[in-house]
Amino acid sequence: MLRTQLSRLLAVTLGGAMALAVPSPAGAEDTEPVVVVNGTFSSPTVPDGQTFAGGVDGWTGGGRVAATRAAHPQGFQAAYVPKPGATPLSTSLRGVRAGATVTVTWDDNPDVCVKQGSAKRPYTLTVTGGNRAPGKFTTNDPTGKANWFLGRMYSFTATEDAPQIAFSFDTTDDTPTCLPLITNVAAKQTAPPLAAPQTPKDNDPCAGDAASSPTCKDVAGTKDEISKCPPSNKECLAGVAGDGKAQNDGIAKETQAVEDFGKVPRDQDPNTAAAGLCALPNALTDSAEPGDPVVPPSDWWFC
Repeated sequence: MLRTQLSRLLAVTLGGAMALAVPSPAGAEDTEPVVVVNGTFSSPTVPDGQTFAGGVDGWTGGGRVAATRAAHPQGFQAAYVPKPGATPLSTSLRGVRAGATVTVTWDDNPDVCVKQGSAKRPYTLTVTGGNRAPGKFTTNDPTGKANWFLGRMYSFTATEDAPQIAFSFDTTDDTPTCLPLITNVAAKQTAPPLAAPQTPKDNDPCAGDAASSPTCKDVAGTKDEISKCPPSNKECLAGVAGDGKAQNDGIAKETQAVEDFGKVPRDQDPNTAAAGLCALPNALTDSAEPGDPVVPPSDWWFC
């Protein structure tokens, strides 16, 4: 019976060890959401009767495409990626700090105006900061209608706070008329650990030229002497820092002062206190006849 129990215990222990040894799934990275302003390009709404409109809230460059023209499976509006030479479609990833790893995702579409059999529409994603290689992407094959690719992905390590991402059309056409569309832009990150707070040198009273002042020299000398004392040697520490008699005497005086303050009598007969307050109201009501006021003066208050 004992041998059986030991076997079961060993199996449970090994099973736990094997479970702990399983590596984390690849999707475990970059799970903290990043705010991407107006990632579905829904603001402002393209006016009724129009297919395109300039400007996108929270973004620079590009313009909006009506939901009916974009024909995204989730009904989003889209933004067109500007042609070469124009201002790229860009925004900042707020809340991302330097050192964070970031994954950006989005959907793209060649647009309905590109005829079937035409080349895929190429575009580039760049991120500010550092010399990282830009992301090169192409849409799905043009079909003469919406042909969305859902879930493009680009990962990078931020080298600055709030890095800016930018999309630009990357074609050799002389007069590109059909621009690729994107929408549903989102991002996640794994933030870097917070650094320990640093005390600014400007707040150090003994920084710079002040280090040679008598007070700072004494403080520095005391620190050096204390560092030479073994932690368990009270006599050594007392010889440098003192025995604390002045501080203890001051604490004793404050303690006695609080105790004496608590002994001061503060109770008084209510009648004695009220007598000092009744002179004025009595002077005002003494001449009143019983029929003058609605409420007799005797019912007004204590007096």
